[in-house]
Amino acid sequence: MANKPNPFDPASLTDSMKESAQQIWLAGLGAFSKAQQEGGKAFETLVKNGIDLQRKTQETAEAKLNEATQKMSGMASVINEKATGQWDKLETIFEDRVAKALHKMGVPSAEQLKVLMARIEALEKELQVKHKPTTAARKTKTT
Repeated sequence: MANKPNPFDPASLTDSMKESAQQIWLAGLGAFSKAQQEGGKAFETLVKNGIDLQRKTQETAEAKLNEATQKMSGMASVINEKATGQWDKLETIFEDRVAKALHKMGVPSAEQLKVLMARIEALEKELQVKHKPTTAARKTKTT
């Protein structure tokens, strides 16, 4: 038995197309509804992910900033120590040169002045002892 081809029926084709279009329309509405429902959830998830990423970024930035601050502090300490050492050397060189110049001009050093002052004080005491009139010498002068 041979199957007869179905004769072309425009009315049944139109009904079939209407039904397919209706199903496509309903599928679109369903997808739109689902996107609206899950869109809020997706947005909340994206916000949560953004907050997590921002927190991690801030923590990383703070760690790097602290690391850089420590390195810079260490470098500043090293530079300060070197500068202080150089300043001390410069000060010593200056003091030596001033001392040499004063010595060439015949100006006594602080140590020499101390020795001289001690000698003057000793001589003054010695003179005071020698020049004190005795009690007998005072009596003869008054009579």
